[in-house]
Amino acid sequence: MFLTQTHHHHSLPSPLRLSHRSLPLHQTPSSSPSHRTRIRASWQEVAGVVIFSAIPFTAVKVIAGSPIGEGLLRRLEERKSVAEREAGRWKALAEDARKKSCWYGEQRPRWLGPLPFDYPAHLDGQLPGDYGFDLAELGKDSLTLQRYFNFEILHARWAMLAALGAVIPELLDAAGAFNFAEPVWWRVGYSKLQASGDTLDYLGIPGLHIAGSQGVLIIAVCQFLLMVGPEYARYCGIKALEPLGIYLPGDINYPGGILFDPLNLSKDPVAFEELKIKEIKNGRLAMFAWLGFFIQAAVTGKGPIQNLLEHISDPFHNNFISALQFMSNTS
Repeated sequence: MFLTQTHHHHSLPSPLRLSHRSLPLHQTPSSSPSHRTRIRASWQEVAGVVIFSAIPFTAVKVIAGSPIGEGLLRRLEERKSVAEREAGRWKALAEDARKKSCWYGEQRPRWLGPLPFDYPAHLDGQLPGDYGFDLAELGKDSLTLQRYFNFEILHARWAMLAALGAVIPELLDAAGAFNFAEPVWWRVGYSKLQASGDTLDYLGIPGLHIAGSQGVLIIAVCQFLLMVGPEYARYCGIKALEPLGIYLPGDINYPGGILFDPLNLSKDPVAFEELKIKEIKNGRLAMFAWLGFFIQAAVTGKGPIQNLLEHISDPFHNNFISALQFMSNTS
């Protein structure tokens, strides 16, 4: 998700909008020390954010302890055995699909291709994207290996979403389809918080200051609280959403069910195992892309789309070597 703001300003009345009329003429809002460092959010706003974030958890707790919740629980217990059998069948089909796939097991491709190499024994090809690469033997312990894979797939998914958020605004702005105030990903936050008289609009909606003007920390707390529920459900698997009558047949990384697989991509086990390979491949590429985004921003001071367009227009003068020469000349 990425927050953007266009050049169009709306004069929505809001009691939470800061007023700078009392500042001296020679002192702009951005030059005021208090404006730069103080987060202006009243205790009522903070309490509202916390209460708003706790509503889903409180509602589930109230329903579970009511007569309605007790009746639902009895019906859920009757359906639980059916859901567990379905989850067991789903896992058995997934294991059988991995045995037949060329991307898993001993027949899978290795990172050195046909070259002979003593690959680590703990990498047996049961995980998606296992090419036998672990020179430092970081995953020698099976529990550690599984934990590292959990971290990798989680970061890969975030990297893919973030890459879209970095590229699409700049691409739309370059094509003239949408006029952003600041399309370059690494300058958005700075321009937003440093602009004279600007405020941090929640979800990019002008005038919506749930967390108060410039309430970056409060918004971060709100996002954290809202993420606890989905992450808890993802981590606990089939037992997480039982009070709501929702069962997740998968595991931590691939929960499945209507919430995490609304398109029913896991219906075909063979195709689903191949989709796991495609996901981890694209996720690793996205993580490397972000490394390139960071280096490009530090070296050229431009966005990835602008760098790409300049390279296409003159590939012999706008490339990696010319950027290194520019750095050596400026150092």
